[in-house]
Amino acid sequence: MDLSIIIVNWNTKDLLRDCLCTVERGLGQLHAEVLVVDNASTDGSPRMVRTEFPWVQLIESSRNMGFAGGNNAALRSASGRYVMLLNTDTLVHGTVLENAVAWMDAHPNAGIMGPRVLNADGSVQPSCSAFPSLRNLAMQTAGLTRFRQFDGYRMTGWDRCQERQVDVISGAAMFVRRSAVQNVGLLDEAFFFYGEETDWCRRFRHEGWDVVFAPIPEVTHFGNGSANKLNHRRDVLMTEGTTRLHLKHGGLAAAMICFVMLAAHNVSRAVFWAALGVLDRPGARQRARHFLRVVGDLPKAWPTANREVRS
Repeated sequence: MDLSIIIVNWNTKDLLRDCLCTVERGLGQLHAEVLVVDNASTDGSPRMVRTEFPWVQLIESSRNMGFAGGNNAALRSASGRYVMLLNTDTLVHGTVLENAVAWMDAHPNAGIMGPRVLNADGSVQPSCSAFPSLRNLAMQTAGLTRFRQFDGYRMTGWDRCQERQVDVISGAAMFVRRSAVQNVGLLDEAFFFYGEETDWCRRFRHEGWDVVFAPIPEVTHFGNGSANKLNHRRDVLMTEGTTRLHLKHGGLAAAMICFVMLAAHNVSRAVFWAALGVLDRPGARQRARHFLRVVGDLPKAWPTANREVRS
């Protein structure tokens, strides 16, 4: 088996259908399997998969296991030499799947590879990044990441036309060597929504595997899938995931500093948009309410046990 494609779904039936259609067309001559893990959707997604894509292996969960838990459920049974983690809100274009397998064959020390990913308008998406270090978080809190020369985290000053080793590949479209997974281990399910692929990439690099961006065309990522349903809880979970990363890889002091900086970031945004709301700027009051809700829920964002997110 050349490739196992794993797609975790939570209430994104229409996006999943479109994604699977492009995957089917893009398999070409690959000996491949597609596994869809449904995280207790209530929108009819499992029935759609069974009816319209009977060749897909459907794994149904009775609860929302999150990104890490969902992918791990499929990783345990995947039989491909390589595994692709793919979001439901993506479209696969051309021969990217075949080209990616060929690239991985030619680069035996690559544990993880990310292809070129596009936004809906065709612009290149920053689908790889540096580790969200305390320095990078400080730049973000200060608002300096709006300027490319200071945005070392998202690497926005790079056109992504060249192959390059990076810290992190986005889990929206990620190719992984299965033999390397056997060395590194599965995704850490303590991360529910954000940080799981960052932690995984860091562990791959720690074990001596390369994490590489390769400008192989291409996958479109709309960025409006399951995560969009979380509303302000998305930002709360991102705070938790980022803090958990620093707790795991930097210790308690680093986690506390990270948490304080992220809290300051959300408080400053709430104050900023509230001030603009007084001036009747369109949309400002809505954004102010959003950040105020995030700030109100920050006590829940300190990493504890796993959380299940319901619709």
